[in-house]
Amino acid sequence: MKSLSFTLLLTGFSCLSFAQSSSPDNAIDALLDALAPLDQLQGEFTQRQYGSRGELLTESGGTFRLLRPGYFSWEIQQPDRQLIIAGPEYLWHHDRDLETATRRPVTTGAEWTPLQILGGDGSALRENFAVVQLEPGRFELTPLTPQMGFKQLNLTLDADSLRQMVIHDTLDQSVVIDFFLADSAVTLTASDFAFNPPAEADLFYHDE
Repeated sequence: MKSLSFTLLLTGFSCLSFAQSSSPDNAIDALLDALAPLDQLQGEFTQRQYGSRGELLTESGGTFRLLRPGYFSWEIQQPDRQLIIAGPEYLWHHDRDLETATRRPVTTGAEWTPLQILGGDGSALRENFAVVQLEPGRFELTPLTPQMGFKQLNLTLDADSLRQMVIHDTLDQSVVIDFFLADSAVTLTASDFAFNPPAEADLFYHDE
């Protein structure tokens, strides 16, 4: 099952919610304000994938890094060993167990990924998502086009940090990601997100 939950993060629903009333522009402004302090961040995460009936399918954990705008690293350390790492041009997926590395072009259009939302710019968010503020620090994002690959995302932030991301896919499955030990005082640079495929890895380029 590891490939499905990981695909939700790589690829680009809608349930009823009891939301506070606010205009879309106000909700997006509030989301951008909440994301603004997160120029750079690193920490750890746990990730749980649930089936359409709410049953737990898989659990995993690892570390993440974020440098806005446009850089992130997401490394699953157990039970599988996988890495997503992205810069302004390319997104890499390195499966350490299968010894494969896949490169895709980064886009801010209809193929946005859930992880790119954390480092995205305001104009792209306004063009691609309907945003509702459920309560202070908690937001619901619904893609405006079906090409995203997921149908709804809930993001929770507080005290200048990430707390939780919940991604609902088109098969009524979901991935719940909890963030902890997040450090926003860390100093990160673009070189921290450089990726050189190992010599033994099979390479796949989706931009050629």
